[in-house]
Amino acid sequence: MRILVTGGAGKVATSLRPRLAAPGRVLRLFDLVRPPEIEGAGAEEAVLGSLADPDAVAAACDGVDAIVHLGGQSKEADAGEVLRANALGTYHLLETARRQGIGRLMLASSSHAAGFHLRDQTTYPDGLPADLPPRPDTLYGWSKAAVESLAGLYADRFGLDVICVRIGLWFPTPPQNRGLATWLSPDDGARLVEACLSAPSPGFRIIWGVSRNTRRWWSLAEGEAIGYFPKDDAEVYASERLAEFGEPDFDNDPELNRVGAWWCDWPLAQRMG
Repeated sequence: MRILVTGGAGKVATSLRPRLAAPGRVLRLFDLVRPPEIEGAGAEEAVLGSLADPDAVAAACDGVDAIVHLGGQSKEADAGEVLRANALGTYHLLETARRQGIGRLMLASSSHAAGFHLRDQTTYPDGLPADLPPRPDTLYGWSKAAVESLAGLYADRFGLDVICVRIGLWFPTPPQNRGLATWLSPDDGARLVEACLSAPSPGFRIIWGVSRNTRRWWSLAEGEAIGYFPKDDAEVYASERLAEFGEPDFDNDPELNRVGAWWCDWPLAQRMG
């Protein structure tokens, strides 16, 4: 099985590569720069190019069985940049998949596509559903909402199996107090990708990219429906986080009770560092 991983030189892909290594599997890494050599990687190929270039995307997809789409602009920037890198780049990928008969894709969406949704344990005691309507917090979040709607179009019109993952905080350890609720561990990230690649005929889905955190307030049901059963819990880091940042108030603190946290207040189109 040959899997195309876009954004193959990025931090998330670098974390995934050894975890996705398996007999009979080749990862084709697509990025603007050559991915670093890492220990534990399996069979790999590197293809250089831009998602903005449809010919480069077509070449990267040649002979591929499935796609894990992690590439694009990962933070707030101006409208032209986020739409070109995220929406247009994803269009090139989906259109190429359709033309070349690649029927399975996992697309990295973002929690910021739903950033203005509030924690609501009364209405959703099992956590906010993953497929809530988009409420982007930034132009970046808007571009990810566009990616989701485009994926739905290609699933409905052409029968592609496309799973969009509204990713939380995918880091080695949970950052700040917000990570106690929204962390996605590297190991659970790999479990999530494997579920997206192997779920039988999922059609179009939106799931949260989050671990089984004790303080989690996003639903796991949509992920479990495709076979994603996270094992890690940010609570193992709680004592050190609370010592540094104090007890979190997930009910009232706007930096903690909004899906998008402080991104909801970031000036639109102002580039993040």
